[in-house]
Amino acid sequence: MAKRGGFPGGMGGFGGMNLNHLMKEAKKMQSDLEKTQSEIVAKEFEATAGGGAITVKVTGGKVLKEIKLNKEIVDPEDVEMLEDLIVSCVNEALRKVDSVTAEQMGKYNIPGLM
Repeated sequence: MAKRGGFPGGMGGFGGMNLNHLMKEAKKMQSDLEKTQSEIVAKEFEATAGGGAITVKVTGGKVLKEIKLNKEIVDPEDVEMLEDLIVSCVNEALRKVDSVTAEQMGKYNIPGLM
């Protein structure tokens, strides 16, 4: 008698893995992913510019928390330099967030996630 269509090895086949096992693994991965995201958001990242004249702190959620300026860097005649240093410093802190996020989330190897 000819075999009718269907999955090789029965309904739960998938190369020896059953559907329940796959679902459990997916739920665990989702839980781990959410935990990792929460840990990143809770962290603070710091960057400096101008030889330590400016320091900024941002959260893993990319929220600017603090800007500290060394008093010697404040020159009313050169506000543009101070503005540039602040932008540079904030951008560096945000790059650190992106780098750690990519590194931590990359371990999940989910296409299209990052």
